[in-house]
Amino acid sequence: MASVALSGLRVIKGQELLTMYQFNTMTAKHFFCSKCGIYTHHQRRSNPEEYGFNVGCLVGVNPFEIEQVPTNDGVHHPADS
Repeated sequence: MASVALSGLRVIKGQELLTMYQFNTMTAKHFFCSKCGIYTHHQRRSNPEEYGFNVGCLVGVNPFEIEQVPTNDGVHHPADS
């Protein structure tokens, strides 16, 4: 996950497949792919002028090649060891 201002994120493919989920205060807006279920991004409750986004959804970016940032493959959860 990384952060960006609302104006700094653009969905370039599959926008029609995004589903929004809100809970509790209904302030944050969480977006998921309705086809595969992947979390793509969310508009933050703590800062509604900012998105948190899944780096793995960026075109041309492999998060496993970013050495300074710890990553999780989504299958092997760190708490499972």
